Amino acid sequence: MDGINKIWQKILEIIAQKVGESTFELWFSPIKLIDIKNSEIFIEVPNRFFKDWIEDNFPSIISDAFYQITGNQISVRYIITGKEQEVLVEEKRQVVKRGNLNPRYTFSTFVVGPSNQFAHAAALRVAENPGFAYNPLFIYGGVGLGKTHLITAIGNYILDKNPDMNVCYMSSEQFTGEFVSAIRHEKMPEFRQKYRTLDVFLVDDIQFIAGKDSTQEEFFHTFNELYFNQKQIVISSDRPPMEISDITDRLRSRFGMGLIADIQPPEIETRLAILYKKAEIEGIKLPEDVAYFIASRVKSNVRELEGSLIKLCAYISITKVPITMDVAKHVLRDLLPDENKPITIDLIQQHVCEALGIRVQDIKSKKRTKEIANARKIAMYITKKLTNLSLAEIGNAFGGKDHATVIYACKQIEKERQKDEALAKLIDSIVRKLQENK
Repeated sequence: MDGINKIWQKILEIIAQKVGESTFELWFSPIKLIDIKNSEIFIEVPNRFFKDWIEDNFPSIISDAFYQITGNQISVRYIITGKEQEVLVEEKRQVVKRGNLNPRYTFSTFVVGPSNQFAHAAALRVAENPGFAYNPLFIYGGVGLGKTHLITAIGNYILDKNPDMNVCYMSSEQFTGEFVSAIRHEKMPEFRQKYRTLDVFLVDDIQFIAGKDSTQEEFFHTFNELYFNQKQIVISSDRPPMEISDITDRLRSRFGMGLIADIQPPEIETRLAILYKKAEIEGIKLPEDVAYFIASRVKSNVRELEGSLIKLCAYISITKVPITMDVAKHVLRDLLPDENKPITIDLIQQHVCEALGIRVQDIKSKKRTKEIANARKIAMYITKKLTNLSLAEIGNAFGGKDHATVIYACKQIEKERQKDEALAKLIDSIVRKLQENK
Protein backbone atom coordinates (compact mmCIF):
# COMPACT_ATOMS: atom_id res chain seq x y z
CA MET A 1 0.00 0.00 0.00
CA ASP A 2 2.99 2.32 0.55
CA GLY A 3 3.74 2.27 -3.19
CA ILE A 4 0.12 3.10 -3.99
CA ASN A 5 0.12 5.96 -1.48
CA LYS A 6 3.27 7.39 -3.04
CA ILE A 7 1.59 7.35 -6.45
CA TRP A 8 -1.45 9.08 -4.95
CA GLN A 9 0.68 11.82 -3.41
CA LYS A 10 2.33 12.43 -6.79
CA ILE A 11 -1.11 12.54 -8.43
CA LEU A 12 -2.23 15.18 -5.93
CA GLU A 13 0.91 17.22 -6.59
CA ILE A 14 0.23 17.22 -10.34
CA ILE A 15 -3.42 18.15 -9.79
CA ALA A 16 -2.46 21.01 -7.46
CA GLN A 17 -0.17 22.46 -10.14
CA LYS A 18 -2.93 22.28 -12.75
CA VAL A 19 -5.94 23.63 -10.84
CA GLY A 20 -4.42 26.16 -8.45
CA GLU A 21 -4.38 26.31 -4.65
CA SER A 22 -7.96 27.39 -3.91
CA THR A 23 -9.61 24.84 -6.23
CA PHE A 24 -7.31 22.10 -4.97
CA GLU A 25 -8.00 22.81 -1.31
CA LEU A 26 -11.74 22.99 -1.85
CA TRP A 27 -12.34 19.99 -4.13
CA PHE A 28 -9.31 17.68 -4.09
CA SER A 29 -7.92 17.83 -0.54
CA PRO A 30 -11.05 16.14 0.91
CA ILE A 31 -10.97 13.15 -1.47
CA LYS A 32 -9.15 9.96 -0.49
CA LEU A 33 -7.56 7.04 -2.30
CA ILE A 34 -9.19 3.70 -1.48
CA ASP A 35 -7.34 1.31 -3.77
CA ILE A 36 -5.86 0.70 -7.21
CA LYS A 37 -6.64 -2.64 -8.86
CA ASN A 38 -7.55 -4.13 -12.23
CA SER A 39 -6.76 -0.89 -14.11
CA GLU A 40 -9.14 1.07 -11.87
CA ILE A 41 -8.44 3.63 -9.18
CA PHE A 42 -11.07 3.90 -6.44
CA ILE A 43 -11.51 7.37 -4.94
CA GLU A 44 -13.66 8.22 -1.91
CA VAL A 45 -15.53 11.52 -2.08
CA PRO A 46 -17.54 13.12 0.77
CA ASN A 47 -20.86 13.30 -1.11
CA ARG A 48 -22.54 13.27 -4.51
CA PHE A 49 -21.90 16.97 -5.10
CA PHE A 50 -18.13 16.39 -4.97
CA LYS A 51 -18.43 13.50 -7.41
CA ASP A 52 -20.56 15.51 -9.84
CA TRP A 53 -18.34 18.58 -9.71
CA ILE A 54 -15.08 16.72 -10.31
CA GLU A 55 -16.58 14.61 -13.11
CA ASP A 56 -18.13 17.66 -14.76
CA ASN A 57 -15.15 20.00 -14.51
CA PHE A 58 -12.08 17.76 -14.46
CA PRO A 59 -13.25 14.45 -15.97
CA SER A 60 -9.79 13.10 -16.81
CA ILE A 61 -7.48 14.94 -14.43
CA ILE A 62 -6.80 11.93 -12.16
CA SER A 63 -6.36 9.42 -14.98
CA ASP A 64 -4.12 11.87 -16.88
CA ALA A 65 -1.94 12.37 -13.79
CA PHE A 66 -1.76 8.60 -13.25
CA TYR A 67 -0.65 8.13 -16.86
CA GLN A 68 1.95 10.89 -16.47
CA ILE A 69 3.46 9.08 -13.47
CA THR A 70 3.18 5.43 -14.52
CA GLY A 71 2.70 5.42 -18.28
CA ASN A 72 -0.43 3.28 -17.81
CA GLN A 73 -4.07 4.04 -18.61
CA ILE A 74 -6.56 3.75 -15.75
CA SER A 75 -10.27 4.27 -15.13
CA VAL A 76 -11.49 6.29 -12.15
CA ARG A 77 -14.33 5.07 -9.95
CA TYR A 78 -15.73 7.43 -7.31
CA ILE A 79 -17.17 5.96 -4.12
CA ILE A 80 -19.37 8.20 -1.98
CA THR A 81 -18.72 7.92 1.75
CA GLY A 82 -21.37 5.91 3.58
CA LYS A 83 -24.74 4.66 2.46
CA GLU A 84 -24.67 5.80 -1.21
CA GLN A 85 -21.81 3.50 -2.27
CA GLU A 86 -23.92 0.74 -3.82
CA VAL A 87 -26.01 3.21 -5.83
CA LEU A 88 -22.86 4.83 -7.15
CA VAL A 89 -21.39 1.52 -8.31
CA GLU A 90 -24.57 0.80 -10.28
CA GLU A 91 -24.45 4.27 -11.84
CA LYS A 92 -20.85 3.66 -12.85
CA ARG A 93 -21.80 0.46 -14.67
CA GLN A 94 -24.34 2.40 -16.70
CA VAL A 95 -21.93 5.21 -17.55
CA VAL A 96 -19.31 2.79 -18.88
CA LYS A 97 -21.61 1.95 -21.80
CA ARG A 98 -20.96 5.45 -23.16
CA GLY A 99 -17.24 5.38 -22.59
CA ASN A 100 -15.88 8.86 -21.89
CA LEU A 101 -19.18 10.69 -22.53
CA ASN A 102 -20.57 12.31 -19.40
CA PRO A 103 -24.31 11.42 -19.48
CA ARG A 104 -25.23 14.68 -17.69
CA TYR A 105 -23.89 16.76 -20.57
CA THR A 106 -26.86 16.94 -22.93
CA PHE A 107 -28.53 19.67 -24.96
CA SER A 108 -31.45 19.66 -22.52
CA THR A 109 -29.16 20.54 -19.59
CA PHE A 110 -27.27 23.23 -21.52
CA VAL A 111 -28.59 26.72 -20.76
CA VAL A 112 -28.74 28.84 -23.92
CA GLY A 113 -28.23 32.61 -23.89
CA PRO A 114 -26.87 35.31 -26.21
CA SER A 115 -23.30 34.43 -25.23
CA ASN A 116 -23.51 30.84 -26.48
CA GLN A 117 -26.54 30.76 -28.79
CA PHE A 118 -24.57 30.45 -32.04
CA ALA A 119 -22.29 27.69 -30.74
CA HIS A 120 -25.29 25.80 -29.36
CA ALA A 121 -27.19 26.03 -32.66
CA ALA A 122 -24.15 24.83 -34.60
CA ALA A 123 -23.59 21.93 -32.21
CA LEU A 124 -27.22 20.83 -32.47
CA ARG A 125 -27.08 21.00 -36.27
CA VAL A 126 -23.98 18.80 -36.28
CA ALA A 127 -25.60 16.32 -33.90
CA GLU A 128 -28.64 16.06 -36.16
CA ASN A 129 -26.59 15.57 -39.33
CA PRO A 130 -23.07 14.34 -38.44
CA GLY A 131 -20.47 14.44 -41.19
CA PHE A 132 -22.45 16.80 -43.41
CA ALA A 133 -23.60 19.92 -41.53
CA TYR A 134 -20.39 21.64 -40.40
CA ASN A 135 -17.22 19.60 -40.60
CA PRO A 136 -15.15 20.18 -38.64
CA LEU A 137 -16.99 22.18 -36.00
CA PHE A 138 -14.47 24.22 -34.01
CA ILE A 139 -15.78 25.69 -30.73
CA TYR A 140 -13.60 28.05 -28.72
CA GLY A 141 -13.97 30.10 -25.57
CA GLY A 142 -12.47 30.78 -22.18
CA VAL A 143 -12.07 28.30 -19.36
CA GLY A 144 -15.28 26.99 -17.84
CA LEU A 145 -17.75 28.42 -20.37
CA GLY A 146 -19.35 25.15 -21.51
CA LYS A 147 -17.25 23.90 -24.43
CA THR A 148 -16.91 20.40 -22.98
CA HIS A 149 -20.63 20.31 -22.22
CA LEU A 150 -21.52 21.18 -25.82
CA ILE A 151 -19.22 18.77 -27.59
CA THR A 152 -20.20 15.97 -25.20
CA ALA A 153 -23.87 16.78 -25.84
CA ILE A 154 -23.21 16.18 -29.53
CA GLY A 155 -21.90 12.70 -28.76
CA ASN A 156 -24.78 11.84 -26.43
CA TYR A 157 -27.37 13.06 -28.94
CA ILE A 158 -25.84 11.04 -31.78
CA LEU A 159 -25.69 7.86 -29.70
CA ASP A 160 -29.29 8.32 -28.59
CA LYS A 161 -30.38 8.43 -32.23
CA ASN A 162 -27.77 6.01 -33.62
CA PRO A 163 -26.58 3.60 -30.88
CA ASP A 164 -24.33 1.67 -33.28
CA MET A 165 -22.24 4.67 -34.33
CA ASN A 166 -18.61 4.70 -33.24
CA VAL A 167 -18.29 7.89 -31.17
CA CYS A 168 -15.16 8.89 -29.24
CA TYR A 169 -14.64 11.84 -26.89
CA MET A 170 -11.17 12.61 -25.55
CA SER A 171 -8.86 15.47 -24.66
CA SER A 172 -5.87 16.22 -26.86
CA GLU A 173 -3.68 15.27 -23.89
CA GLN A 174 -5.27 11.81 -23.85
CA PHE A 175 -4.68 11.50 -27.60
CA THR A 176 -1.03 12.41 -27.07
CA GLY A 177 -0.72 9.93 -24.20
CA GLU A 178 -2.18 7.05 -26.19
CA PHE A 179 -0.06 7.97 -29.20
CA VAL A 180 3.16 7.91 -27.16
CA SER A 181 2.12 4.63 -25.53
CA ALA A 182 1.40 3.09 -28.95
CA ILE A 183 4.86 4.03 -30.19
CA ARG A 184 6.51 2.72 -27.04
CA HIS A 185 4.71 -0.63 -27.22
CA GLU A 186 4.87 -0.90 -31.04
CA LYS A 187 1.09 -0.77 -31.42
CA MET A 188 0.69 2.00 -33.98
CA PRO A 189 -1.44 -0.12 -36.37
CA GLU A 190 -3.95 -0.73 -33.55
CA PHE A 191 -3.87 2.95 -32.59
CA ARG A 192 -4.60 4.07 -36.14
CA GLN A 193 -7.30 1.47 -36.59
CA LYS A 194 -9.00 2.74 -33.42
CA TYR A 195 -9.11 6.42 -34.37
CA ARG A 196 -9.28 6.35 -38.16
CA THR A 197 -12.40 4.18 -38.17
CA LEU A 198 -14.49 6.46 -35.95
CA ASP A 199 -17.82 7.89 -37.06
CA VAL A 200 -17.58 10.88 -34.73
CA PHE A 201 -14.38 12.24 -33.14
CA LEU A 202 -14.83 14.79 -30.32
CA VAL A 203 -11.53 16.36 -29.27
CA ASP A 204 -11.37 18.67 -26.26
CA ASP A 205 -8.68 21.32 -25.58
CA ILE A 206 -6.81 20.91 -28.86
CA GLN A 207 -4.45 23.75 -27.86
CA PHE A 208 -2.45 21.27 -25.79
CA ILE A 209 -0.95 19.64 -28.90
CA ALA A 210 0.95 22.88 -29.49
CA GLY A 211 4.68 22.19 -29.73
CA LYS A 212 4.18 18.42 -30.02
CA ASP A 213 5.32 17.87 -33.60
CA SER A 214 4.87 14.10 -33.79
CA THR A 215 1.41 14.27 -32.22
CA GLN A 216 0.41 16.99 -34.69
CA GLU A 217 1.61 14.86 -37.59
CA GLU A 218 -0.44 11.87 -36.43
CA PHE A 219 -3.50 14.00 -35.69
CA PHE A 220 -3.25 15.60 -39.14
CA HIS A 221 -3.42 12.22 -40.88
CA THR A 222 -6.20 11.03 -38.56
CA PHE A 223 -8.13 14.22 -39.34
CA ASN A 224 -7.70 13.72 -43.10
CA GLU A 225 -8.79 10.08 -42.99
CA LEU A 226 -11.97 10.94 -41.10
CA TYR A 227 -12.75 14.10 -43.03
CA PHE A 228 -12.44 12.57 -46.50
CA ASN A 229 -14.68 9.70 -45.40
CA GLN A 230 -17.31 12.22 -44.24
CA LYS A 231 -16.91 11.36 -40.58
CA GLN A 232 -17.72 14.13 -38.12
CA ILE A 233 -14.94 15.97 -36.30
CA VAL A 234 -15.66 18.38 -33.43
CA ILE A 235 -12.84 20.29 -31.76
CA SER A 236 -12.72 22.64 -28.78
CA SER A 237 -10.05 25.11 -27.74
CA ASP A 238 -9.57 28.05 -25.43
CA ARG A 239 -8.71 30.23 -28.43
CA PRO A 240 -9.44 30.42 -32.19
CA PRO A 241 -7.19 28.46 -34.59
CA MET A 242 -5.19 31.51 -35.68
CA GLU A 243 -4.19 32.23 -32.07
CA ILE A 244 -2.91 28.74 -31.24
CA SER A 245 0.86 29.03 -31.32
CA ASP A 246 3.27 26.24 -32.24
CA ILE A 247 0.97 24.25 -34.50
CA THR A 248 1.59 23.65 -38.19
CA ASP A 249 -0.09 25.88 -40.75
CA ARG A 250 -1.67 22.90 -42.48
CA LEU A 251 -3.29 21.76 -39.22
CA ARG A 252 -4.47 25.28 -38.44
CA SER A 253 -5.95 25.40 -41.93
CA ARG A 254 -7.80 22.12 -41.33
CA PHE A 255 -9.35 23.51 -38.14
CA GLY A 256 -10.87 26.37 -40.12
CA MET A 257 -12.28 24.28 -42.98
CA GLY A 258 -15.73 23.98 -41.43
CA LEU A 259 -17.41 26.31 -38.95
CA ILE A 260 -15.77 28.23 -36.11
CA ALA A 261 -18.07 29.24 -33.24
CA ASP A 262 -17.17 31.03 -30.03
CA ILE A 263 -18.65 31.06 -26.53
CA GLN A 264 -18.47 34.27 -24.53
CA PRO A 265 -18.88 34.80 -20.77
CA PRO A 266 -22.60 34.63 -19.89
CA GLU A 267 -24.76 37.66 -19.16
CA ILE A 268 -26.47 37.94 -15.77
CA GLU A 269 -29.76 36.56 -17.12
CA THR A 270 -27.97 33.48 -18.44
CA ARG A 271 -26.01 33.12 -15.21
CA LEU A 272 -29.26 33.12 -13.25
CA ALA A 273 -30.79 30.57 -15.62
CA ILE A 274 -27.72 28.33 -15.22
CA LEU A 275 -28.02 28.46 -11.43
CA TYR A 276 -31.73 27.64 -11.47
CA LYS A 277 -31.20 24.78 -13.94
CA LYS A 278 -28.38 23.31 -11.84
CA ALA A 279 -30.44 23.67 -8.66
CA GLU A 280 -33.35 21.92 -10.37
CA ILE A 281 -31.10 19.04 -11.44
CA GLU A 282 -29.78 18.68 -7.89
CA GLY A 283 -33.29 18.87 -6.41
CA ILE A 284 -32.58 22.11 -4.54
CA LYS A 285 -34.98 25.06 -4.17
CA LEU A 286 -32.77 28.10 -4.63
CA PRO A 287 -34.09 31.37 -3.14
CA GLU A 288 -34.19 34.25 -5.61
CA ASP A 289 -32.02 36.56 -3.49
CA VAL A 290 -29.33 33.89 -3.09
CA ALA A 291 -29.35 33.14 -6.82
CA TYR A 292 -28.94 36.82 -7.66
CA PHE A 293 -26.18 37.19 -5.05
CA ILE A 294 -24.13 34.39 -6.63
CA ALA A 295 -24.86 35.40 -10.24
CA SER A 296 -23.91 39.02 -9.61
CA ARG A 297 -20.56 38.06 -8.10
CA VAL A 298 -19.38 35.26 -10.42
CA LYS A 299 -19.45 36.90 -13.84
CA SER A 300 -17.12 35.23 -16.29
CA ASN A 301 -16.96 31.50 -15.64
CA VAL A 302 -19.79 28.95 -15.68
CA ARG A 303 -17.59 26.40 -13.95
CA GLU A 304 -17.02 28.72 -10.98
CA LEU A 305 -20.71 29.64 -11.00
CA GLU A 306 -21.80 26.00 -10.74
CA GLY A 307 -18.95 25.28 -8.32
CA SER A 308 -20.28 27.94 -5.95
CA LEU A 309 -23.75 26.40 -6.05
CA ILE A 310 -22.42 22.88 -5.58
CA LYS A 311 -20.40 23.94 -2.53
CA LEU A 312 -23.53 25.55 -1.08
CA CYS A 313 -25.57 22.40 -1.82
CA ALA A 314 -22.91 20.19 -0.27
CA TYR A 315 -22.94 22.33 2.89
CA ILE A 316 -26.72 22.19 3.35
CA SER A 317 -26.82 18.45 2.60
CA ILE A 318 -24.39 17.86 5.47
CA THR A 319 -25.67 20.44 7.99
CA LYS A 320 -29.40 20.18 7.09
CA VAL A 321 -29.80 23.96 7.40
CA PRO A 322 -32.01 25.90 4.94
CA ILE A 323 -30.46 28.05 2.21
CA THR A 324 -30.52 31.68 3.28
CA MET A 325 -28.52 34.73 2.28
CA ASP A 326 -26.52 34.59 5.52
CA VAL A 327 -25.69 30.92 4.96
CA ALA A 328 -24.68 31.61 1.34
CA LYS A 329 -22.39 34.48 2.33
CA HIS A 330 -20.78 32.36 5.03
CA VAL A 331 -20.25 29.24 2.91
CA LEU A 332 -19.04 31.09 -0.18
CA ARG A 333 -16.92 33.72 1.54
CA ASP A 334 -13.68 32.21 0.20
CA LEU A 335 -15.00 31.62 -3.33
CA LEU A 336 -16.81 34.78 -4.31
CA PRO A 337 -14.73 37.81 -5.25
CA ASP A 338 -14.41 40.67 -2.80
CA GLU A 339 -15.39 43.80 -4.71
CA ASN A 340 -13.09 45.91 -2.55
CA LYS A 341 -10.13 43.57 -2.85
CA PRO A 342 -7.19 45.05 -4.79
CA ILE A 343 -5.84 43.39 -7.93
CA THR A 344 -2.57 41.70 -6.97
CA ILE A 345 0.37 40.68 -9.10
CA ASP A 346 -0.29 37.03 -8.20
CA LEU A 347 -3.82 37.35 -9.57
CA ILE A 348 -2.55 38.96 -12.76
CA GLN A 349 0.02 36.21 -13.29
CA GLN A 350 -2.64 33.57 -12.71
CA HIS A 351 -5.07 35.10 -15.25
CA VAL A 352 -2.42 35.67 -17.91
CA CYS A 353 -1.04 32.15 -17.59
CA GLU A 354 -4.53 30.64 -17.69
CA ALA A 355 -5.34 32.60 -20.85
CA LEU A 356 -2.12 31.57 -22.59
CA GLY A 357 -1.77 28.01 -21.33
CA ILE A 358 1.47 28.74 -19.46
CA ARG A 359 2.39 27.70 -15.91
CA VAL A 360 2.83 30.53 -13.41
CA GLN A 361 6.18 29.16 -12.28
CA ASP A 362 7.43 29.44 -15.87
CA ILE A 363 6.91 33.20 -16.17
CA LYS A 364 8.68 33.59 -12.82
CA SER A 365 11.60 31.51 -14.06
CA LYS A 366 14.57 32.31 -16.28
CA LYS A 367 13.06 30.41 -19.22
CA ARG A 368 13.05 32.44 -22.44
CA THR A 369 11.05 30.42 -24.95
CA LYS A 370 8.86 32.57 -27.18
CA GLU A 371 5.59 31.60 -25.47
CA ILE A 372 6.90 32.10 -21.93
CA ALA A 373 8.66 35.38 -22.75
CA ASN A 374 5.51 36.71 -24.43
CA ALA A 375 3.31 35.75 -21.46
CA ARG A 376 5.80 37.37 -19.09
CA LYS A 377 5.77 40.64 -21.04
CA ILE A 378 1.97 40.73 -21.19
CA ALA A 379 1.76 40.10 -17.44
CA MET A 380 4.31 42.86 -16.75
CA TYR A 381 2.35 45.25 -18.97
CA ILE A 382 -0.97 44.54 -17.25
CA THR A 383 0.67 44.76 -13.80
CA LYS A 384 2.01 48.21 -14.61
CA LYS A 385 -1.44 49.30 -15.82
CA LEU A 386 -3.50 47.94 -12.93
CA THR A 387 -1.27 48.28 -9.87
CA ASN A 388 0.83 50.93 -8.16
CA LEU A 389 3.87 48.69 -7.87
CA SER A 390 7.26 50.12 -8.75
CA LEU A 391 9.19 48.83 -11.75
CA ALA A 392 11.64 47.15 -9.40
CA GLU A 393 8.82 45.39 -7.53
CA ILE A 394 7.30 44.20 -10.81
CA GLY A 395 10.64 42.91 -12.06
CA ASN A 396 11.30 41.11 -8.80
CA ALA A 397 7.97 39.26 -9.07
CA PHE A 398 9.02 37.89 -12.46
CA GLY A 399 12.18 36.10 -11.43
CA GLY A 400 14.29 39.08 -10.44
CA LYS A 401 14.17 41.07 -13.69
CA ASP A 402 15.54 44.62 -13.51
CA HIS A 403 13.49 47.77 -14.07
CA ALA A 404 14.91 48.25 -17.59
CA THR A 405 13.52 44.86 -18.62
CA VAL A 406 10.08 45.85 -17.34
CA ILE A 407 10.17 49.17 -19.21
CA TYR A 408 11.19 47.41 -22.43
CA ALA A 409 8.47 44.76 -22.03
CA CYS A 410 5.74 47.35 -21.44
CA LYS A 411 6.81 49.51 -24.40
CA GLN A 412 6.98 46.48 -26.67
CA ILE A 413 3.51 45.21 -25.72
CA GLU A 414 2.01 48.71 -26.05
CA LYS A 415 3.51 48.99 -29.54
CA GLU A 416 2.39 45.51 -30.60
CA ARG A 417 -1.18 45.88 -29.37
CA GLN A 418 -1.61 48.93 -31.62
CA LYS A 419 -0.94 46.70 -34.66
CA ASP A 420 -2.22 43.32 -33.45
CA GLU A 421 -5.99 43.25 -32.96
CA ALA A 422 -5.91 39.72 -31.50
CA LEU A 423 -3.36 40.77 -28.87
CA ALA A 424 -5.40 43.84 -27.97
CA LYS A 425 -8.53 41.71 -27.53
CA LEU A 426 -6.61 39.22 -25.40
CA ILE A 427 -5.28 41.93 -23.08
CA ASP A 428 -8.69 43.61 -22.83
CA SER A 429 -10.28 40.25 -21.99
CA ILE A 430 -7.75 39.54 -19.23
CA VAL A 431 -8.14 43.03 -17.76
CA ARG A 432 -11.94 42.72 -17.81
CA LYS A 433 -11.83 39.38 -16.01
CA LEU A 434 -9.42 40.76 -13.42
CA GLN A 435 -11.69 43.70 -12.73
CA GLU A 436 -14.77 41.47 -12.52
CA ASN A 437 -13.24 38.67 -10.43
CA LYS A 438 -10.75 40.22 -8.07
